[in-house]
Amino acid sequence: MTPGRRSSTFTRLLRHGFTDPSAAERLLDGPELAPVRDDPVLLEALGATADPDLALHGLVRLLEAQDGQTAHRELLDTLIAAKPLRDRLLGVLGASAALTDHLARHPSDWHALVTYEPRDLHPGVEEFERGLAEAADPVSLRVAYRRCLLSIAARDVCGTTDVAETAAELADLATATLRAALAIARAHAPGDAAACRLAVIAMGKCGGHELNYVSDVDVIFVAEAADGTTEAKALTAATRLASHLMRICSETTVEGSIWPVDANLRPEGRNGPLVRTLSSHLAYYQRWAKTWEFQALLKARPVAGDADLGQAYVDALEPLVWKAAERDNFVTDVQKMRRRVVENIPASEIERELKLGPGGLRDVEFAVQLLQLVHGRTDQSLRSGTTLDALQALAAGGYVGREDAARLDEAYRFLRSMEHRIQLYRLRRTHLVPVAEEDQRRLGRSLGLRTDPVAELIREWKRHTGVVRRLHEKLFYRPLLDAVAQLAPGEARLSPEAARERLVALGYADPAAALRHLEALASGVTRKAAIQRTLLPVLLGWFADSANPDAGLLNFRKVSDALGKTPWYLRLLRDEGAAAENLARVLSAGRLAPDLLMRAPEAVALLGDGDGGGLEPRGRAHLEQEILAAVGRAENAEQGVTAARGVRRRELFRIAAADIVGSYGTETNPAEADQGALVDRVGAAVSDLTAATLAGTLRAVVRDGWGDTLPTRFAIIGMGRFGGHELGYGSDADVVFVHEPQDGVDEHEAAAAANKVVAEMRRLLQLPSADPPLLIDADLRPEGKSGPPVRTLKSYEAYYRRWSLVWESQALLRAEPVAGDEELGRRFTELIDPLRYPAHGLEEDAVREIRRLKARMESERLPRGADPKLHTKLGPGGLSDVEWTVQLFQLRHGWDRPGLRTTRTRDALAAAREAGLLSAEEAEILDEAWVLATRVRNAVMLVRGRAGDTFPTEPRELAAVGRYLGYGAGHAGDMLDAYRRTTRRARTVVEELFYGNGG
Repeated sequence: MTPGRRSSTFTRLLRHGFTDPSAAERLLDGPELAPVRDDPVLLEALGATADPDLALHGLVRLLEAQDGQTAHRELLDTLIAAKPLRDRLLGVLGASAALTDHLARHPSDWHALVTYEPRDLHPGVEEFERGLAEAADPVSLRVAYRRCLLSIAARDVCGTTDVAETAAELADLATATLRAALAIARAHAPGDAAACRLAVIAMGKCGGHELNYVSDVDVIFVAEAADGTTEAKALTAATRLASHLMRICSETTVEGSIWPVDANLRPEGRNGPLVRTLSSHLAYYQRWAKTWEFQALLKARPVAGDADLGQAYVDALEPLVWKAAERDNFVTDVQKMRRRVVENIPASEIERELKLGPGGLRDVEFAVQLLQLVHGRTDQSLRSGTTLDALQALAAGGYVGREDAARLDEAYRFLRSMEHRIQLYRLRRTHLVPVAEEDQRRLGRSLGLRTDPVAELIREWKRHTGVVRRLHEKLFYRPLLDAVAQLAPGEARLSPEAARERLVALGYADPAAALRHLEALASGVTRKAAIQRTLLPVLLGWFADSANPDAGLLNFRKVSDALGKTPWYLRLLRDEGAAAENLARVLSAGRLAPDLLMRAPEAVALLGDGDGGGLEPRGRAHLEQEILAAVGRAENAEQGVTAARGVRRRELFRIAAADIVGSYGTETNPAEADQGALVDRVGAAVSDLTAATLAGTLRAVVRDGWGDTLPTRFAIIGMGRFGGHELGYGSDADVVFVHEPQDGVDEHEAAAAANKVVAEMRRLLQLPSADPPLLIDADLRPEGKSGPPVRTLKSYEAYYRRWSLVWESQALLRAEPVAGDEELGRRFTELIDPLRYPAHGLEEDAVREIRRLKARMESERLPRGADPKLHTKLGPGGLSDVEWTVQLFQLRHGWDRPGLRTTRTRDALAAAREAGLLSAEEAEILDEAWVLATRVRNAVMLVRGRAGDTFPTEPRELAAVGRYLGYGAGHAGDMLDAYRRTTRRARTVVEELFYGNGG
């Protein structure tokens, strides 16, 4: 070959899409293609394939495999002369290495692509049965199956059939194959065949007439006894036939396998009998079946064996399918199914998952099937097993918006086309988009993307998954809004009854009220209503994710009514990515956060991404500065404390909202995995806020009664959870008050002033108002309720020196100055340090006294009727168990282990572990129990709006606690089991360390 010709050919090959022109040139110059080397038709046809290099290489292999020169010449002549064959054959060779291998093994099978009659364009089951008719054993069945598959693939890659028609042909070929396999099994065991009537029911994509190139073929077997045969004998025979059928299709031979036959959708799954009678099937579905099993039956279709029995199966079970939405557990099951199951997909693969990933095929299929279950009971036009047909019917009936349906149809077709072409290449079962550039290039070109195949493929794929992600939830809710807004006369829309059914299916307990709220929010032609119609489909989905969607929607209406005329409110929700989802989570998670928000709805601004401060809790210094400034502007103490309480309410909302969002997670940020971090964040934030509120209240009271200077120095000492930075939402402020007269001030005057300050602070912080009260509890002071509310430092010193009991030393472990005179607070700390960290530790009689007190508390203080194992404070392995164990370590070893000198339980526990006082495993067990019990208490307050130490009994409240703790719908029992298990382990450790010799 001359250099000039070589250069010209090289350039032409590049222009026609070859990526290895040198190798292509060698093949074109080889002996197999010598007769047609210069025919331009061949090069044009190769350039039109998905992978010209692959097509050329496959063509040479096929020519090499021809049996003799005559067959070789026939193939070449037909290839050049007949465009239909040329396009079909080269199209397959350029798209499927696996079918190229088949043609190389069976070189005459290319003749299957020559005929181009109308009946060949859209063959059905009968045509495929004729194609498989001569198969008498598993090997010949595989060869015949691949020959039929060859023709399906040829029509697909040439665009003769679209993706839906291709999927239907694949399902018809599967039907013919199952019939052929059953015939082989029956011929192998005629006695078994005579003993029973066996029907094969296709399920899944095969049943839905939408099969992939490579997929498990899901089936269910049903059998009855033949005349004169007992049922037991018939079932044994039918089971042998069914098992043989499965092996014929599934086992690997010299010709590979066809596809696995999967019977795990049968009653009881793989644990149940492979074959049942019709009455046995019916009894199972009437009594035991779960919602997903009725969902699977949507696609049930008799395909092989006894046709009358197969139809009887479908006729018997179909009424149950359309009653599934009336089942008691339907809503819970739907909520579980609606949460995408992606936990089992490796993180490295989730973004490449066409089927199960976000915006994938499963999203479309699930949404369509759910709407069918809800509305198909009254509208028989929706009862198709084929996804795209059902979607079209839903749109025609007004159950789905027409525009949404059209966009989903387009996205689904594109994603299924990708899936088909990916599987066709190697004929392997996969739903992953390939990562190699050459694979992506071939895939893009096979879909008609020729300018920049890789970039265009990625762009179109992401566009379509984005469409599905956005529409998946809106599909359920937009028609509800269309039904109530009534903006487009003449459009098909949901009837009131259909809207009610859908809301019930999605978890709304009072659908009539929900529809009223939607009508109030979305009706009309105002800009406000238009924005609400944009927001609500997504918000309603987020509400439905919660345990109480009705409350979420009601609360949203209340907030919208309060802020609807405020220009920034809807703009915030529409434009700031996080705000709308954060609001939905907060409004539907329980009572506390919405109650705090309703008292000042403008706090919605905190939920955005912008300058409102966001959900990050503010530090103590920042809070105190704001509160003291507000107090300074007030005219009197009452106004000052009102301002301080207003800041406290707003900040409580911020803390609660951040906790809810962190616990639930959002679409962009998963739930916080470190439960301890969530607990610490809430405890520190609420404690800082309480301290700042007390500081502001103290300043307001002093300024109002005495001006700038109180006659006595005054300090507030945090105790209990307050001193430990572990306050919850419903905690009182445990404190003791200490004062010291100013120089030259009479002690009685000083005491009177100090007592007045305490009384006034308590009064002002509990005044009825829109803001939650802050209760001050000073019962941990010397002599408890019988002692004076406030003492001088000298009085404390005298009391502790003479009268102090061991329980008071234990209580002082959590004492920390929180407000007032810092110097006085520091001196108080110095005074009590020798008591709480006694030199050389506790005497044994003091240890025995603490153990006796703990045992008495366990037996006497537990509320009547409470389940001890679920009581977070006093139950076994609960807060008290862990805290008393840690505090015993501090009392015994704090004098020589500086790390133990902390008011914080978790820090002290970690220090005890580092000091070798308990093992790392024991510390982890105690820490896990303490964190869980604290989380439960926080959850109860968030959900019920009032404090509680045990799990709620009302089902929705219990479910809401579960959602906060990370348990999905229907898993409240799992949550309680996990709590019992965690605290049981902790109690075992406590009994060893606290009551045994380990402390």
